[in-house]
Amino acid sequence: MYLPEVTADDEIYRDMVTFLTTNHSDQLRSLILSPDSRLHFPIFIDFAELMNDHLQVAQLIFSKPTDYLPKFDFAAISAQRLILKDSPGGSSSTIKENVHVRISILGSPLESPETYPRIGKVRVKHSNILLTLKGTVIRSGAIKTIEGERRYECRKCKSVFPVYPELETGNIIKPPLACLSDKSQECEGNKFVPVENSTKFHDYQEIKIQESAQLLGVGSIPRSIRVILQNDLVDIVKAGDDVIITGVLTAKWSSDLKDVRCDLEPVLVANHVRLTNKLKSELDIPDETIIKFKKFWEKFSSTPLKGRNAVLKAICPQVFGLFTVKLAVALTLIGGVQHVDASGTKVRGESHLLLVGDPGTGKSQFLKFAAKLSNRAVMTTGLGSTSAGLTVTAVKDSGEWMLEAGALVLADGGLCCIDEFDSMRQHDRATIHEAMEQQTISIAKAGLVTTVSTRTIVFGATNPKGQYDPSQPLSVNTTLSGPLLSRFDIVLVLLDTKNPEWDKVVSSHILAEEEPVRVKDDEDLTNCWSLSMIRRYISFVKGYFKPTLTKEAERVISSYYQLQRRSGTENAARITVRMLESLIRLAQAHARLMFRNEVTQLDAITAILCIESSMTTSAIVDSVGNALHSNFTENPDTEYAKQEKFILEKLNLVDEFPGVRRLSG
Repeated sequence: MYLPEVTADDEIYRDMVTFLTTNHSDQLRSLILSPDSRLHFPIFIDFAELMNDHLQVAQLIFSKPTDYLPKFDFAAISAQRLILKDSPGGSSSTIKENVHVRISILGSPLESPETYPRIGKVRVKHSNILLTLKGTVIRSGAIKTIEGERRYECRKCKSVFPVYPELETGNIIKPPLACLSDKSQECEGNKFVPVENSTKFHDYQEIKIQESAQLLGVGSIPRSIRVILQNDLVDIVKAGDDVIITGVLTAKWSSDLKDVRCDLEPVLVANHVRLTNKLKSELDIPDETIIKFKKFWEKFSSTPLKGRNAVLKAICPQVFGLFTVKLAVALTLIGGVQHVDASGTKVRGESHLLLVGDPGTGKSQFLKFAAKLSNRAVMTTGLGSTSAGLTVTAVKDSGEWMLEAGALVLADGGLCCIDEFDSMRQHDRATIHEAMEQQTISIAKAGLVTTVSTRTIVFGATNPKGQYDPSQPLSVNTTLSGPLLSRFDIVLVLLDTKNPEWDKVVSSHILAEEEPVRVKDDEDLTNCWSLSMIRRYISFVKGYFKPTLTKEAERVISSYYQLQRRSGTENAARITVRMLESLIRLAQAHARLMFRNEVTQLDAITAILCIESSMTTSAIVDSVGNALHSNFTENPDTEYAKQEKFILEKLNLVDEFPGVRRLSG
């Protein structure tokens, strides 16, 4: 790339300087006052604002960014001089030459499919224009130093001119073949010497971004592209981050490896990088939808559990019944509130769910539907996931080691569904212990020692080892270790027992000839919730409510935990302090599901019922039946009153809650 000299009478250049001094004078003043002149400084510009003020400049930057973005950087230096001349800032004020204009296209006309395509749709026609790509960082390379400019002197005419590296051939600066000075036509010299101490160096990093698999159809392979970060852009993203990158698409010769054809590979040279990690779990929820939610709960204010069941029926509607599983899936996706304890340790808010069941009990159906409900989900199977595919792997690329993110890292801030959980090797299962509890993965591979975040919900499904034996502990039936089982908040066992009445009801449901109901978002929420509406509801309650425990809820949870500790011999692997934290998380999730900001006695008892369903031998006998045969009741509030009285009697708390007898009566 040969940069043309900027002349004083260049009208476009003057427009650039005018725009910067008029609209970004505050940024420029802060640069001038910065003490270290060796740093690289960004100036952030909104492309829509540039179009409004100087349309011609905006058009040239879009159509010829390779030529005009460097001019914009020079214009920022001239703008600094003008500002410093008008308002001197003292001896500490200096002109910063390492300044870079960073252009964001969000909210501008460039946010169109032509200039904002999917990574898999990038073609040759997108080269040499201002292009924006969205994806997830799956690989981040080491930070290197490259030559950015070197000056040569012509031996014939004694002119000095800069030479820049060529990206296509690997960022190597080669001596020019002919004189590049203004007198080149008269000179025609071909011998040059490098000027001493004239080389400028830049920070350089290569990353790889991949398009989201959720935006693709079945059978499509997520495509990826290399991105080059330079100067102030290096080291601002890591594996697993969601990014929107604006830059210039060019080509680079792939590395010269044995028995590998050397091709031109598309590369995006980044100009602006925006992290969107905070937006992972957020949906655009209009005010009308929030009003619908509030009206829905006002309607069911006298029978709140009936309203809750109306919401739960929208979860995996193709599976008949399984009320306990649907409640567990909803509570897991909503999750509790993350907090920091007195010692400064973070206590996770995300819940984990494991379904253990016989073939044909609908485990994979729930996994797939949960992935649809989450805004960021990764589906994988235990058989096809090695420890590298689940966590992080070190790969060698062009002679250099890089970290490539696995399923748990890519699901950071979302949901990771692992089917056939028992198919993983023992070594591979052990790698997710830290990821599930501490929500980090510590890596020490190929000399790379680091830690990455995995703030994700783990939803696993597995078949029992042979015929499920209720007399044996869960760890024996599933071949999963006790430490791994203790990390799951809920472990539901779905046993396919021969129940003629249940088989008759299920077969009638499957053979029903009526057409499926088409649900629209603008319909009443009383009877039917669409998939998009239930997604919005889960996203809204997760972000809006931060429930706190009431005294009654604390008393119920504490009494149940103590009872389990006294009687827990069969489930010793699961009855740990983690179970107490699970109870709190599930109670908070139920309060969110019920559209409340405080955890009441009802939420605490519902959390106990979920935990009881996940125990092989119950501390509260006969309170919960087979999770597979659990169905929605006609009067859930009346049913709950009976369960509440029964549980409080077992916990010896009836005298502390005198209203229980009245409720159940």
